[in-house]
Amino acid sequence: MRISIFGLGYVGAVSLGCLARDGHHVVGVDIDPTKLDLIRNGQTPVIEAGMQELISGAVKSGRVEVTTDAAAALRATDLSFLCVGTPPRPNGSQDISAMERLCVELGKALRDKDGYHVFVVRSTVMPGTVEGMVRGAIEEHSGKRLGEGFGLCFQPEFMREGSSIKDYDHPPMTVVGGDSPRSVEAVRGVFGHLPCHFHETSIRVAEMLKYFCNIFHALKITFANEAGRICQALGVDPHPVMDLLCKDTHLNISTAYLKPGFAFGGSCLPKDLKALTYVAKHKDVDIPMLRGVMASNRAHIDHAVDKVLGENERRVGMIGLAFKTGTDDLRESPLVTMAERFLGKGLDLKIHDPEVSLSRLVGANRRYIEEVIPHIGSLMVESAEDLIARSRIVVVGLKTRELTAALQRCLTEDHVVLDLVNLPDRDKLRGRYVGVCW
Repeated sequence: MRISIFGLGYVGAVSLGCLARDGHHVVGVDIDPTKLDLIRNGQTPVIEAGMQELISGAVKSGRVEVTTDAAAALRATDLSFLCVGTPPRPNGSQDISAMERLCVELGKALRDKDGYHVFVVRSTVMPGTVEGMVRGAIEEHSGKRLGEGFGLCFQPEFMREGSSIKDYDHPPMTVVGGDSPRSVEAVRGVFGHLPCHFHETSIRVAEMLKYFCNIFHALKITFANEAGRICQALGVDPHPVMDLLCKDTHLNISTAYLKPGFAFGGSCLPKDLKALTYVAKHKDVDIPMLRGVMASNRAHIDHAVDKVLGENERRVGMIGLAFKTGTDDLRESPLVTMAERFLGKGLDLKIHDPEVSLSRLVGANRRYIEEVIPHIGSLMVESAEDLIARSRIVVVGLKTRELTAALQRCLTEDHVVLDLVNLPDRDKLRGRYVGVCW
């Protein structure tokens, strides 16, 4: 393919070398003449093991051109990668002015070009940027419409500085968000041979994914470092602790707990988190991330409560009281906290939980009911059908086949459903559906 790359920084330079190596004809575009001169002379603008050999080989192949003329590069190619910088401003917001200027220039160049051109944004940008600013600038200055004269994609890159060539050739996955199958297929023609899964998604999902991949990496580093400082204060070697933690691929290093839903609770997570933050405080160990976990969990409960209160309806029904499906454990249950908040606001509350029978509760759960929430018993109803009939807002905190069937059968158009558990077959639910964070 004939491909143009706009912006020859880290991502652009590595992509230029790898694409030319793989047999594509590549036109690199940058406003920095020093970068262009280096590449023309077979030298790398990026210092990393293997880059000198990669760029030298690419230039010797005759499949690399470099220029400052964006319009000429666009006319000579069919697919463009946009890799310009999007640095932070002093207030933390993203500076996309370079991308804006580039899109205006590309739009003007596209006006006089025949044929279909695909633009692939690889710069990290906020969701909505490609479908908003990028599309708007290109359409306005080209006089063409998306899907007619051009296509748009966003393709996040997963290259780490220091191992970018290896990461280019062996990515964890290839993700392409596109405006149409035609645009996505053009990108598949470039990257479809790589030894990983090729995922097609929406442009906004792809834009958002890049941010959360990077933030998750930052989160893991911070988690490990805070764990290390606590271990150090307690005279424990953190390396075998974390080595063993990482060997658990069922819960720790896995997809477990990584789906949006409601707040955590139960007899273990809050208790152990509180104990560890207490010890850190008394050992003078600053752990701002771990210390903030409970506050973030409370904010999530507040968010759900506010959604219900914002409906200005008094009759509220809650399906679920235990901290998760399949248990009758009420200790530290965020659903109990939610119920207490509703009662404090004077709402007419009813609760149904098929796993919680007050007559069967024993031990710690029974003491919790009797000592902390003795009034909850008077709010319980025997069936989901009865609860739905008595309520205008239904808060769903449990997910079973039977409860889902009851919701599909009994909800009316007058109901509001607040989903805390990501219910299946939402299209079969009558009433107005609201997700807790989706």
